[in-house]
Amino acid sequence: MFLVTDPENDLLAYPRPSVAVDTAVLTLDEGVLAAALVGPDPRLPGTFVHPGETLARAALRALSAKAGIEGLDPQQLHVFDAPDRDDRGWVMAVAHLDVVPAERLRAARVRLHPVADLPPLPFDHAEIVAYAVTALRREYQAAPDPRGLVPEPFTLRALRAAHEGVAGRRLQPDTFRRAMLPHLEPTGEVERAGRGRPAELFRRGRG
Repeated sequence: MFLVTDPENDLLAYPRPSVAVDTAVLTLDEGVLAAALVGPDPRLPGTFVHPGETLARAALRALSAKAGIEGLDPQQLHVFDAPDRDDRGWVMAVAHLDVVPAERLRAARVRLHPVADLPPLPFDHAEIVAYAVTALRREYQAAPDPRGLVPEPFTLRALRAAHEGVAGRRLQPDTFRRAMLPHLEPTGEVERAGRGRPAELFRRGRG
Protein backbone atom coordinates (compact mmCIF):
# COMPACT_ATOMS: atom_id res chain seq x y z
CA MET A 1 0.00 0.00 0.00
CA PHE A 2 1.40 3.38 -1.01
CA LEU A 3 0.92 6.57 1.01
CA VAL A 4 -0.01 9.43 -1.29
CA THR A 5 1.09 12.86 -0.08
CA ASP A 6 -1.28 15.70 -0.81
CA PRO A 7 0.84 18.31 -2.63
CA GLU A 8 -1.37 21.03 -1.16
CA ASN A 9 0.11 20.18 2.25
CA ASP A 10 3.72 19.84 1.11
CA LEU A 11 5.34 23.27 1.48
CA LEU A 12 8.53 22.06 -0.17
CA ALA A 13 6.58 21.36 -3.35
CA TYR A 14 6.21 25.09 -3.99
CA PRO A 15 8.88 27.69 -4.73
CA ARG A 16 9.09 30.35 -2.05
CA PRO A 17 10.08 34.00 -2.37
CA SER A 18 12.57 35.73 -0.15
CA VAL A 19 10.93 38.21 2.22
CA ALA A 20 12.36 41.65 2.86
CA VAL A 21 11.32 44.65 4.93
CA ASP A 22 11.78 48.28 3.85
CA THR A 23 10.89 51.21 6.10
CA ALA A 24 9.88 54.69 5.00
CA VAL A 25 10.89 57.04 7.80
CA LEU A 26 9.23 60.40 7.16
CA THR A 27 9.75 63.73 8.88
CA LEU A 28 9.42 67.46 8.40
CA ASP A 29 12.77 69.00 7.50
CA GLU A 30 12.53 72.79 7.72
CA GLY A 31 8.82 72.52 7.03
CA VAL A 32 9.16 70.18 4.05
CA LEU A 33 8.05 66.54 4.12
CA ALA A 34 11.16 64.40 3.69
CA ALA A 35 12.19 60.74 3.65
CA ALA A 36 15.26 59.33 5.40
CA LEU A 37 17.50 57.50 2.91
CA VAL A 38 20.68 55.52 3.53
CA GLY A 39 23.79 54.49 1.67
CA PRO A 40 25.93 55.97 -1.10
CA ASP A 41 23.26 54.82 -3.54
CA PRO A 42 20.20 56.28 -1.79
CA ARG A 43 17.56 53.80 -0.71
CA LEU A 44 15.19 53.02 2.14
CA PRO A 45 16.67 51.16 5.10
CA GLY A 46 15.76 47.52 4.64
CA THR A 47 16.91 43.95 4.97
CA PHE A 48 15.94 40.35 4.37
CA VAL A 49 14.01 38.61 7.13
CA HIS A 50 16.10 35.98 8.92
CA PRO A 51 14.75 32.51 9.80
CA GLY A 52 12.75 32.67 13.01
CA GLU A 53 12.62 36.48 12.91
CA THR A 54 9.45 38.55 12.94
CA LEU A 55 8.87 41.30 10.40
CA ALA A 56 8.90 43.91 13.16
CA ARG A 57 12.23 42.68 14.50
CA ALA A 58 13.76 42.69 11.02
CA ALA A 59 12.61 46.27 10.43
CA LEU A 60 14.13 47.42 13.73
CA ARG A 61 17.37 45.58 12.95
CA ALA A 62 17.67 47.30 9.58
CA LEU A 63 16.96 50.73 11.06
CA SER A 64 19.66 50.20 13.68
CA ALA A 65 22.33 48.61 11.48
CA LYS A 66 21.88 50.64 8.31
CA ALA A 67 20.53 53.97 9.54
CA GLY A 68 21.76 54.21 13.12
CA ILE A 69 18.20 54.82 14.30
CA GLU A 70 17.01 53.31 17.58
CA GLY A 71 13.75 53.34 19.47
CA LEU A 72 11.30 53.62 16.58
CA ASP A 73 8.03 51.75 16.23
CA PRO A 74 7.48 51.19 12.49
CA GLN A 75 4.05 49.98 11.48
CA GLN A 76 3.29 47.64 8.60
CA LEU A 77 2.13 49.61 5.60
CA HIS A 78 1.71 47.41 2.52
CA VAL A 79 3.10 44.33 0.80
CA PHE A 80 4.91 44.98 -2.48
CA ASP A 81 4.90 41.69 -4.34
CA ALA A 82 5.49 42.33 -8.04
CA PRO A 83 7.45 39.25 -9.19
CA ASP A 84 9.98 41.42 -11.03
CA ARG A 85 10.44 44.12 -8.37
CA ASP A 86 13.98 42.92 -7.53
CA ASP A 87 16.42 41.93 -10.27
CA ARG A 88 18.23 39.62 -7.83
CA GLY A 89 15.31 37.21 -7.71
CA TRP A 90 11.80 36.69 -6.36
CA VAL A 91 11.55 39.02 -3.36
CA MET A 92 8.43 40.21 -1.58
CA ALA A 93 8.84 43.38 0.48
CA VAL A 94 6.71 44.24 3.49
CA ALA A 95 6.88 48.03 3.67
CA HIS A 96 6.74 49.80 7.02
CA LEU A 97 6.18 53.42 7.99
CA ASP A 98 7.33 55.55 10.89
CA VAL A 99 7.12 59.31 11.35
CA VAL A 100 9.39 61.19 13.75
CA PRO A 101 10.54 64.76 14.40
CA ALA A 102 13.66 65.65 12.44
CA GLU A 103 15.60 66.20 15.67
CA ARG A 104 15.54 62.44 16.30
CA LEU A 105 17.35 61.85 13.01
CA ARG A 106 20.17 64.39 13.35
CA ALA A 107 22.64 61.85 14.71
CA ALA A 108 21.49 59.03 12.42
CA ARG A 109 23.34 57.82 9.33
CA VAL A 110 20.68 59.12 6.96
CA ARG A 111 20.13 61.90 4.49
CA LEU A 112 16.79 63.66 4.37
CA HIS A 113 15.36 64.12 0.89
CA PRO A 114 12.13 66.00 0.09
CA VAL A 115 9.52 63.47 -0.98
CA ALA A 116 8.64 65.72 -3.92
CA ASP A 117 12.23 65.61 -5.21
CA LEU A 118 13.67 62.17 -4.49
CA PRO A 119 16.86 60.96 -6.15
CA PRO A 120 16.65 57.80 -8.28
CA LEU A 121 15.85 54.89 -5.95
CA PRO A 122 16.33 51.15 -6.50
CA PHE A 123 13.64 48.51 -6.78
CA ASP A 124 10.22 50.03 -6.01
CA HIS A 125 11.40 52.25 -3.16
CA ALA A 126 9.96 55.37 -4.82
CA GLU A 127 6.59 53.63 -4.94
CA ILE A 128 6.92 52.70 -1.26
CA VAL A 129 7.63 56.33 -0.34
CA ALA A 130 4.64 57.50 -2.39
CA TYR A 131 2.40 54.95 -0.67
CA ALA A 132 3.69 56.07 2.74
CA VAL A 133 3.12 59.74 1.92
CA THR A 134 -0.46 59.05 0.84
CA ALA A 135 -1.14 57.14 4.07
CA LEU A 136 0.38 59.90 6.20
CA ARG A 137 -1.58 62.65 4.45
CA ARG A 138 -4.78 60.71 5.05
CA GLU A 139 -3.97 60.63 8.78
CA TYR A 140 -3.35 64.38 8.88
CA GLN A 141 -6.66 65.13 7.19
CA ALA A 142 -8.50 63.51 10.09
CA ALA A 143 -6.69 64.71 13.22
CA PRO A 144 -4.32 67.40 14.49
CA ASP A 145 -0.70 66.28 14.10
CA PRO A 146 -1.41 62.62 14.93
CA ARG A 147 2.28 61.72 14.62
CA GLY A 148 3.51 64.34 17.07
CA LEU A 149 5.74 66.34 14.74
CA VAL A 150 4.95 69.56 16.64
CA PRO A 151 5.99 69.72 20.31
CA GLU A 152 3.26 70.64 22.76
CA PRO A 153 2.00 73.17 23.56
CA PHE A 154 1.64 74.78 20.15
CA THR A 155 -0.14 77.62 18.44
CA LEU A 156 -2.64 77.08 15.66
CA ARG A 157 -0.15 78.73 13.32
CA ALA A 158 2.55 76.18 14.20
CA LEU A 159 0.06 73.33 13.86
CA ARG A 160 -1.10 74.57 10.46
CA ALA A 161 2.51 74.90 9.29
CA ALA A 162 3.10 71.23 10.11
CA HIS A 163 -0.07 70.16 8.32
CA GLU A 164 0.91 72.25 5.30
CA GLY A 165 4.31 70.57 5.27
CA VAL A 166 2.72 67.13 5.30
CA ALA A 167 0.11 68.10 2.70
CA GLY A 168 2.64 69.80 0.46
CA ARG A 169 0.32 72.76 -0.09
CA ARG A 170 -1.09 75.82 1.63
CA LEU A 171 -4.18 75.31 3.80
CA GLN A 172 -6.85 77.97 4.22
CA PRO A 173 -6.42 79.29 7.80
CA ASP A 174 -10.10 79.69 8.74
CA THR A 175 -11.09 76.30 7.34
CA PHE A 176 -8.17 74.66 9.12
CA ARG A 177 -9.06 76.33 12.41
CA ARG A 178 -12.68 75.16 12.26
CA ALA A 179 -11.62 71.60 11.43
CA MET A 180 -8.98 71.31 14.16
CA LEU A 181 -10.42 73.20 17.15
CA PRO A 182 -12.87 70.41 18.15
CA HIS A 183 -9.86 68.08 18.52
CA LEU A 184 -7.68 70.43 20.58
CA GLU A 185 -7.50 71.32 24.27
CA PRO A 186 -6.61 74.93 25.21
CA THR A 187 -3.89 75.18 27.82
CA GLY A 188 -5.06 78.52 29.15
CA GLU A 189 -1.69 79.99 28.22
CA VAL A 190 -0.57 82.21 25.37
CA GLU A 191 2.59 82.74 23.38
CA ARG A 192 3.85 86.30 23.15
CA ALA A 193 6.12 87.04 20.22
CA GLY A 194 6.89 90.54 19.03
CA ARG A 195 4.23 93.23 19.10
CA GLY A 196 1.41 91.13 17.70
CA ARG A 197 -1.56 89.74 19.53
CA PRO A 198 -0.65 86.86 21.89
CA ALA A 199 -1.38 83.46 20.34
CA GLU A 200 -3.38 80.89 22.30
CA LEU A 201 -1.57 77.63 23.08
CA PHE A 202 -3.13 74.20 22.62
CA ARG A 203 -2.41 70.52 23.07
CA ARG A 204 -3.87 67.56 21.21
CA GLY A 205 -7.19 66.33 22.56
CA ARG A 206 -6.97 63.27 24.77
CA GLY A 207 -10.42 61.96 23.93
